[in-house]
Amino acid sequence: MDLNYLSLAEAAGLIARRELSPLELTQAHLDRIARLEPSLNCFITLTPQAALESAQRAESEIQEGEHRGPLHGLPLALKDLFDTKGVLTTAGSRFFSDWVPEDDALVVERLTTAGMVNLGKLNMHEIALGVTTNNPHFGACHNPWMLDRTPGGSSGGSAAALAAGLCMGSLGSDTGGSIRIPASLCGVVGLKPTYGRVSLRGVVPLSWNLDHPGPLARRVEDVALLLQIIAGYDPDDPASVDVSVPDYLSQLEGGVRGWRVALAVDSFFTKADPQVLSAVHDVMEVFASFGAQVTEVEFPKAYEAASANGLMVISDAAAFHRERLQKEPEGFGADVRQRLEGGAATSSSEYILARRTQSALRRQFELFFNEYDLLLTATTPIAAPRLEGPDAVEQALRLTRFTSPFNLTGLPAISLPCGFTDDGLPIGLQIVTRPWGEAALLRAAYAYERATEWHRRRPNL
Repeated sequence: MDLNYLSLAEAAGLIARRELSPLELTQAHLDRIARLEPSLNCFITLTPQAALESAQRAESEIQEGEHRGPLHGLPLALKDLFDTKGVLTTAGSRFFSDWVPEDDALVVERLTTAGMVNLGKLNMHEIALGVTTNNPHFGACHNPWMLDRTPGGSSGGSAAALAAGLCMGSLGSDTGGSIRIPASLCGVVGLKPTYGRVSLRGVVPLSWNLDHPGPLARRVEDVALLLQIIAGYDPDDPASVDVSVPDYLSQLEGGVRGWRVALAVDSFFTKADPQVLSAVHDVMEVFASFGAQVTEVEFPKAYEAASANGLMVISDAAAFHRERLQKEPEGFGADVRQRLEGGAATSSSEYILARRTQSALRRQFELFFNEYDLLLTATTPIAAPRLEGPDAVEQALRLTRFTSPFNLTGLPAISLPCGFTDDGLPIGLQIVTRPWGEAALLRAAYAYERATEWHRRRPNL
């Protein structure tokens, strides 16, 4: 039994039956981190002693009959912009390099109450403003499938650690694709929930209007388990919406027979590598075999949505970091500083027009899902580009193309593996649906995952 590649659900069952110890499971992950971390650089802060103490506490509680549920005693790791009480939270930035919060983010509090073991804080693109996790302050994170490639970002450390077997689940944040892009490039599963579904309280902001916290794991069922714990209304978060949370896990096996599924084939969503397009096109046959009605469609105004999202991201980020940008601009990495300065230079008229586009397209995208249950696209137009080199930045700019429209409109979207390139790099499938439709996303993704073998592949480390 390979402890490092158990799913959360598998490990939870073993622990509940007393066939696996939380301490044994945590130590296996710490041992693998010690071996692989020098070449991957997934972590900014490791907390091995605290993790072992937490695992020992979980083991004792379970032995005494105080089992808190399926996450009790399981080792996770968190993107380093979630506040963690008593543990360094840097947001990948020099400006927060010594900041230790006094309280947990609400989502961290919920995971802790559920019994998670926190292994530490994961590497990310500086202040979450980028998609490579080539961090100038804490070093570049490397893709486990090919070490000279980016793991994506900004939640690059989360996806890379999962693919490498360094943790069993993670939390990331997604403002233009920062959960789904690394999930795609590293061959794992990442979910961006509906805007307002998961609390932002205690999460270092990039954009107050576009940030979405969400779970990453190696299996769809595990993502559902994590979402079940972190989702729900938070009256102290102004972005949170009071919508009831369904039982995601109980609905996973319902299938998609009779569902209306749209595959985006317009000029926006087909501007991609041929291998990526081929892999995503093959998904049509799989969904058709489930009894779904699959139709090729042109999706409306995705370019306008991506453009407005990009303008709002840098403008909101410039507003949050305005004092740091004015007083000490050299404290930012070159790429982040350039984007922040672009955001600061955006006029109020430009921003107001982007917000108007957001309102109009949110309604238009929602109307699309009156006709279709799901939309299928590639998650990224290319597989993982190189971390360094003359075209690395240009290639990285392409990575948000298919993801950012759904940040602007707040729709839930999931990425999961649907193939590999000839070079052995993962390809991601993105599934999108109507607001508050996470249960449908997870159900569709689970059906696809069970019908394919892509999720079973592992990088050769």
